[in-house]
Amino acid sequence: MRQYFTLFILAILITFSSCRTDFDTVASNGNLKFSRDTVYLDTVFKNIGSSTYQLKVYNRSKNDISIPVVQFKKGLSSKYRMTVDGMGGTDGKIFKDVTLLAKDSLYIFIETTADITDANPTDFLYIDEIQFDSGANLQEVALVTLIQDAVFLYPNQNPDGTKEKIKIDGKDVDGFYLSENDPTNGNELLFTKQKPYVIYGYAGVPENKTITFEAGARVHFHANSGLYVGKNASLQINGTASTSEKLENEVIFEGDRLESLYSDIPGQWKSVIFEKGSTNHSINHLTLKNAVTGLDFRSPLNTVTIKNSQIYNCVENGILAQNTQLIGENLVINYAGLSSLAVIYGGNYKFTHCTFNNNWSGPSQFAVSLSNSLAGATPETNALTQATFNNCIIYGSATNEFNLSKNTAAPFVYQLNNCLVKFSSSTTNPDYQFKTDTEHYTNIILNENPKYYNASQNKFNIDKTSSAFAKGNQAYIITTDILGIARTSPPDLGAYQSQDFPK
Repeated sequence: MRQYFTLFILAILITFSSCRTDFDTVASNGNLKFSRDTVYLDTVFKNIGSSTYQLKVYNRSKNDISIPVVQFKKGLSSKYRMTVDGMGGTDGKIFKDVTLLAKDSLYIFIETTADITDANPTDFLYIDEIQFDSGANLQEVALVTLIQDAVFLYPNQNPDGTKEKIKIDGKDVDGFYLSENDPTNGNELLFTKQKPYVIYGYAGVPENKTITFEAGARVHFHANSGLYVGKNASLQINGTASTSEKLENEVIFEGDRLESLYSDIPGQWKSVIFEKGSTNHSINHLTLKNAVTGLDFRSPLNTVTIKNSQIYNCVENGILAQNTQLIGENLVINYAGLSSLAVIYGGNYKFTHCTFNNNWSGPSQFAVSLSNSLAGATPETNALTQATFNNCIIYGSATNEFNLSKNTAAPFVYQLNNCLVKFSSSTTNPDYQFKTDTEHYTNIILNENPKYYNASQNKFNIDKTSSAFAKGNQAYIITTDILGIARTSPPDLGAYQSQDFPK
């Protein structure tokens, strides 16, 4: 019986297949439709592959058609490559006799890897077209990519084929030490605004050397890359105030994917590590984003100053400060998987007119977290001799944005003066009595919305309707805000002087 049933099914399949017309195609007549007439592949660095971009091709007719050829106008020499409905064609460049069924569509996925010499020398655009058919039936879709020149810094290859390494946390990692007299790049310890820089692996600052970033410098870190400032080495970031949203005078650290899709994705690169025993660090007008941890301080020898700087979208911490001496003014941090500001193992800190916010979507993140201990350290506790916050905002999307992890085996000294703080007002914990504990808290505004212009876009400007408006203490004033705008008296809280929002 089973044998008869199998024969019956086979007969039905043969009958249906004999009636199919899917493969009875007619030639394309030049009436294809496209999801776009130009595909703009976002800016890429020379010789770095782009993201993949999609083009959809539609057959609106009632006939199955055959497209004689789908190819780049520049043929096999094109710097673009594509797949057509999953097919690779000839080197990803030329496809013959592509079938497209009636009322159906096909997907084309496009990428590019091009050098600056391939681009137009006047506008640095690399242009090609995808051609469908030829002659009277020719249809074209334009492709446009901006190629950006850059200085590339990366580990050398050893004679045995392995990559150059440097040691961080006792481990060998892909990395190299920057040179003052590199035969190709010249002085690699001076970063200018002439070209952007792309770093692969960890770029190390040699002992007793100083790395300097001039105003307008742009530094892009590849995946798993970062900057390592070793023992007795120094870092100086000398950005200045900008006059437009292009941040033309800011020093910017970010990932090396320039496509808009990657503009706010955390964790694209590792961190800037300041090793124990590093020294003489000064940071002014830095914008850092999309790292794992932004600035990682490990007991530098003397006081670090950070002014007029922004840190966004870090998987772990915006700033991780271990037993550090740090002064922060007009500092803004937002979006961190753990803490925007994390102080561990004590130290000495003073923050004035800073906006610590954390809108990370998670269960246990903080805007500010303070601790005087470190598991596994010897000894396990270390004095927090000062953690002072003056005219600051400590806010975010969680219920409690201020966290104290106090070990009584070592001093734990902290003081908040004229600050706006988000914290559950129902707590009975004696460490968080913001209204009655005058030893640690003075003039605290609790759980009131600062009414930022747009926190989701990291725009922490406020106007006169904000709870932070004119609530600062004149004794702590920094005379200009993060944008260089003069502060009024009494000053507003946070890094921004209030202004009317654009309509």
